[in-house]
Amino acid sequence: MKYMLLIYSSPQTWDALSQNERDQIVRDHATLCEELVESGEWIGGNALADKVQSKAVRVRDGATMIVDGPYVEAKEHLAGYDLVECHSMDRALEIAARIPDARLCGVEVRPLMDSGGMEM
Repeated sequence: MKYMLLIYSSPQTWDALSQNERDQIVRDHATLCEELVESGEWIGGNALADKVQSKAVRVRDGATMIVDGPYVEAKEHLAGYDLVECHSMDRALEIAARIPDARLCGVEVRPLMDSGGMEM
């Protein structure tokens, strides 16, 4: 089963950390990714560009509207993602709990669907 681990962040939370704390979070995440590569559970992932650079596209009655920023106004924003393939939701949740950002804001775990609408 494949899972997307959606990593959320808050600029206020991140800005409140010292540079050493930020560096440790980056190292901890890199260590987790290395372990997942070794176990064969890692598919991929990446950090997202700052939300200031994001755009939201909406099409209503044939008209396309493009607006700045994330689709939803919130203190937290989607900051990155990891893709893993593992044997169960429980294992995906275990991995998500080890992502350092889970201690700061949160990580959402979503099963992926194949093109036929079935969970992968």
